[in-house]
Amino acid sequence: MITDLLIHLASDQLRKSLAEGIPAENLNVLLGSMPLEGDEGADRVKLAVMILLGEKYGITEADFQSAELCVTPAGKAREVGLDRSMIGGFGHDDRVCSYAALAPLLEMEQIPMYTSVCTLADKEEIGSEGVTGMQSAFFDTFIEDLCQAQGGTLRACYEASKCLSADVTNAFDPMFAEVHDQRNNARANYGAAICKYTGARGKSGASDASAELMGWLRRVLEDQGVIWQTAELGKVDQGGGGTVAVYMAKRNIDTVDIGVPVLSMHAPFEVVTKLDLYMTMRAMAAFYQAE
Repeated sequence: MITDLLIHLASDQLRKSLAEGIPAENLNVLLGSMPLEGDEGADRVKLAVMILLGEKYGITEADFQSAELCVTPAGKAREVGLDRSMIGGFGHDDRVCSYAALAPLLEMEQIPMYTSVCTLADKEEIGSEGVTGMQSAFFDTFIEDLCQAQGGTLRACYEASKCLSADVTNAFDPMFAEVHDQRNNARANYGAAICKYTGARGKSGASDASAELMGWLRRVLEDQGVIWQTAELGKVDQGGGGTVAVYMAKRNIDTVDIGVPVLSMHAPFEVVTKLDLYMTMRAMAAFYQAE
């Protein structure tokens, strides 16, 4: 865990803005407190922790120079609500959409008419950078190998492709109604949310799906009885956000965002509804099987 300052001694902290209240350098992780028995050195607690890491996982201190470690809340997902209609947990953004996109592909009972691909990309929250982000050439290399094996070209393949960018959107929260456009915001229990565009303060830095793709997707979902809704990411001038859709569109792939509406997005305990998750899974299944 990460410790916090008790309110009784927080008079200086309370004068700071929310952005200044918790400096990043103060987010140090509490790993242990028991000193190494029989040792009188200054780092007795550190040595005891390193011994535990070595015994459990084979990790040495030198490994920290190259290890990719992440600290995340350890609690399991829980049912939320007296009616148990919701799921709460860490990292719904974007594990919930990753699951909804991959599960229907693995459970498919018949071979689809067209090649179906599910790509789970990393680093989306920092711009999809690096060799595992959606801006990397790994996706192009993979698809190009498939095209060459069938005598096709990557350019022609992309031109004939469609993509659903699986990402969450914000669900309307009446506690913060002032930042939502109630006429255009996604709502919990209204089904999978389709976002024609996201972006910062309008469409800046985002993708904008074509009307043809929107119309095609509407027909596919309605034919399969999928419950869906359209949405924007809050009021236009309040901020905004983006997804990997922009990087797929740059490849000349017609792309639109679709996903599960989330309450308390980016908090340690995010909430989605079971119906919205189920309908997003059904939307993905309909997409894979579409003709």
